[in-house]
Amino acid sequence: MTLFGYARVSTAGQDLAVQLDALKAAGCQTIRSEKKPGSDRNGRTELQTLLDFLREGDTLVVTRIDRLARSMKDLQDIVHELKGRGVALKATEQPIDTGTAAGKAFLDMLGVFAEFETNLRRERQAEGIEAAKSRGVYKGGKPRIDPEAVRNLLAQGVRPAHVARELGISRGSVYRFSSKRQIMT
Repeated sequence: MTLFGYARVSTAGQDLAVQLDALKAAGCQTIRSEKKPGSDRNGRTELQTLLDFLREGDTLVVTRIDRLARSMKDLQDIVHELKGRGVALKATEQPIDTGTAAGKAFLDMLGVFAEFETNLRRERQAEGIEAAKSRGVYKGGKPRIDPEAVRNLLAQGVRPAHVARELGISRGSVYRFSSKRQIMT
C-alpha cells in the first residue's frame, strides 16, 4: 500500500508547510501540492495528476477533507472515482475510512460543512461589497480596456481583428466599444 499526499491552500499568500509536514509524518512517499481555490476541480492540475496516477491498493492522504474539495459534488465525484479504482482515502486530522458506512456518512457530513463554509464566505463577501458600495468606497476593478484607443484605431481604418490583436483584447470587446458606423466603413 503506497501513500500519496495532497496538500492545497486557496491563495498564493498562504503557506503549505503545516500540511506538507503532516503528510510526511503520515508516511506519504509522494506529495502533490497547489495553491488553488477548492470550490471546484477546474484548474487544479496537481490534484488531477495525482488522481490519474493512483492505482488499486494506493491510499490518497489529505490533512482534512476540505483540502480535497469544498463542494459536495466534487467530493462525491472524487470519492466515487477513488472507490471505483480501489483507492482508499484517509485524512490525518479526521477519522475518515471510506470503506465503512459510518466513515462514508462522516465523510459526507464533513463535505456538507465544507460546502456550507464556502457558501457563507461568499455571502459575507457579497454583503461586504454591498456595504462598501453603499458607502461609496467600492467602485469595482480598474478598467482594462481603453475605449478611446479602440475608437481611434477604428477611425484610422484598422480592422476589428487587428485592433483586438494590437490591444490584446477580444474582437467582441472591440465591437462593444465602437459604433456600428465606424466598423461598417
